[in-house]
Amino acid sequence: MRRWWPAMVPLLAAGLVMTGIGVAQAAPGDNLAWTATATASYTSAWENVGAIRDGIDPTQSNDTQNPRWGTWPNTGEQWVQLTWSQPQTIRAAEVYFFDDNGGVRLPASWRVQSWNGSAYTDVAGASGYPVAANRYNLVTFNAVSTSQLRVVLQSGAGSVGLLEVKAHAQAPGGGPTTPPTTPPASGWNPPSNLVTPLDEVWRHQEQTYNNGNLYGFRNYGWDQLFANGGYVNYCVRWDSSANVTTAQRDQIHAALARQHKKWMDVMVGHNAFPYTNVPIRVVGWAVRNRSQLQWSDTSVDIYVNDIRENAPQCAAPCGRFFNQSGQYPNCPGGPSRHYDQSLWLTDGFGGGAGGDWGQRMGREYFMNNINAENMTILLHEIGHTYGLDDFYDWTPTGVNSFIMKAGSASSITEFDRWMFRDWWRHLKSRYGY
Repeated sequence: MRRWWPAMVPLLAAGLVMTGIGVAQAAPGDNLAWTATATASYTSAWENVGAIRDGIDPTQSNDTQNPRWGTWPNTGEQWVQLTWSQPQTIRAAEVYFFDDNGGVRLPASWRVQSWNGSAYTDVAGASGYPVAANRYNLVTFNAVSTSQLRVVLQSGAGSVGLLEVKAHAQAPGGGPTTPPTTPPASGWNPPSNLVTPLDEVWRHQEQTYNNGNLYGFRNYGWDQLFANGGYVNYCVRWDSSANVTTAQRDQIHAALARQHKKWMDVMVGHNAFPYTNVPIRVVGWAVRNRSQLQWSDTSVDIYVNDIRENAPQCAAPCGRFFNQSGQYPNCPGGPSRHYDQSLWLTDGFGGGAGGDWGQRMGREYFMNNINAENMTILLHEIGHTYGLDDFYDWTPTGVNSFIMKAGSASSITEFDRWMFRDWWRHLKSRYGY
């Protein structure tokens, strides 16, 4: 159960040079805004209202590199509008605010309106309108059928602006992806018997990670989670000659989500961690031969015979590992179909590996344990993705059995939980907490 992080970087990067590009069969993205025309109440002469539906996912609210919409110097109530040639059924919208820390700031409030044929009215059943920087802000509402959708903003400390607006027929990930307006605030309070070993572990990580620059690395699982605004996208690398039925595909997705949830549940309600639910979305499958995948629906993008490290891989232009700016202009399915991590299942592979790129283990192991309460190897490797270390050559004071010490525990222990929380304690300021 090796930690291939970040030592895996040269190997994967080399794969880009040594192998060719495969054929991507991409399903359409689920962001209805891409097919709409954008207009606004007012647009600054140097800004572009079309930017709100260009599919470029921002990395921060103060994004001065990509096109955006802004209203400086105008203030008060401002709006942007998406117009389609035919009515669309819409149940959710996401907005990413532009805030340059100058004349354009976060709005005081916002709301979504739809055109009912004679007037614009506020959507009914709105889940709430969070106002947060550096992430998408999601609202779900009762389904509306409309050809025109407006995002109405009320200015606060300055003019207003938007980097991106998304409209969805279904709520992304099947549930909210934005933080609650008042995150839980319980702080760092580990049991007294774990204080010393936790301190030892953190100091060891600071000294050994990324050539002594732990904080300079920007692709931990935490970075991926917060760049998305509270969800994680996966690609399945099916490094096997076996076929996969529709039922098996869905079981694989469900098992991955269950195991990932065990780590996320560690954080719920802890030290201002903002998410209570982290959807895991499998957006793509990579395979050598399309006939191995025995389904015809377009629920996932399928990448055929794109071979890297002697294994199928989803398209590099869609992978965060290869696009750590968080922008995916050349992803065949669009930015919403990017993948943050890969679940790499290999015939005959012993043990496991994990890092910022995802997790790898034996295909047989995964399928044989697909209904297990604790898939030990996968849990261990997900821990690596979020920064947790291996313990082959040393053991912290007073603790002997925990899942990150390979072979000593089969499930996440109290010490694992506090090591995980310690990463949040040290990184949360980079996400504004």
